[in-house]
Amino acid sequence: MSAEAPDYKSTLNLPVTDFPMRAGLPKREPEWLARWAEIGVYDRLREKQGRDAYILHDGPPYANGHLHIGHALNKTLKDMVVRSHQMMGFDARYVPGWDCHGLPIEWKVEEAYRKKGRDKDAVDLVEFRQECREFAAGWVDIQREEFKRLGITGNWADPYLTMDFHAEAVIAAEFQKFLMNGLVYQGSKPVMWSPVEKTALAEAEVEYHDRQVDAVWVKFPVVRSGASREGSDAENVSDLMATEVVIWTTTPWTLPQNRAISFGPGISYGLYEVTGTPDESWANVGDRYLLADAL
Repeated sequence: MSAEAPDYKSTLNLPVTDFPMRAGLPKREPEWLARWAEIGVYDRLREKQGRDAYILHDGPPYANGHLHIGHALNKTLKDMVVRSHQMMGFDARYVPGWDCHGLPIEWKVEEAYRKKGRDKDAVDLVEFRQECREFAAGWVDIQREEFKRLGITGNWADPYLTMDFHAEAVIAAEFQKFLMNGLVYQGSKPVMWSPVEKTALAEAEVEYHDRQVDAVWVKFPVVRSGASREGSDAENVSDLMATEVVIWTTTPWTLPQNRAISFGPGISYGLYEVTGTPDESWANVGDRYLLADAL
């Protein structure tokens, strides 16, 4: 018996291909993307005439930093939708865009100010806006290349930007149409405000921290008002005068401004008398409380 294992390689009839033994995706993927860009895949998909249009105008990300996993998931799913519609016979176009306005971009510019020891309030408003525009434009270019690296096919040469002067003019013109048609009105609503940034905040820009707040039960005494009554009515009023209405709130800081107690017409209420208490209690035997029966 031979000490060396037999070599069966020469006895196998295997196909001969140019495929590499290893995938090497980090190296090969950029080569694929470069080839697709060279042959103009996106434009070639537009060549066949007569197809029904399917256009996805992308909900734009902020142009204020490198991509993260949320961007990757968002764009990959959209790319799957566009590609599948192209394969179903549509002229499926993906139009990328960027949100170039708002606090996320301004904040990044202000961070650069703070590193340089500059005071934002001392910067001319036009200069500040121009720096925000330049900052956003720079990140549009960076993010565009990063999206391409994800293999997303789209009209990257001609995206829409919220800071394009044409886009801003169209927005202003459309708003004026609403105004002239009487669809714009002035009302009141709570608006989140940043005292540091001196600007309004969107809900998505507000971060809430957990805070421990003790809920409280509060006794409100019944106060008699109006002319005195006689008979059974007077007895009922006398009963109520010895009664307290109990409320519960998770916002005790609002109590100094409390002006009323609300009762629900569809809720059943009862008058209860305390007949016994634990050793430690703020209630006393004989106290009478008006409570919702369900409580």
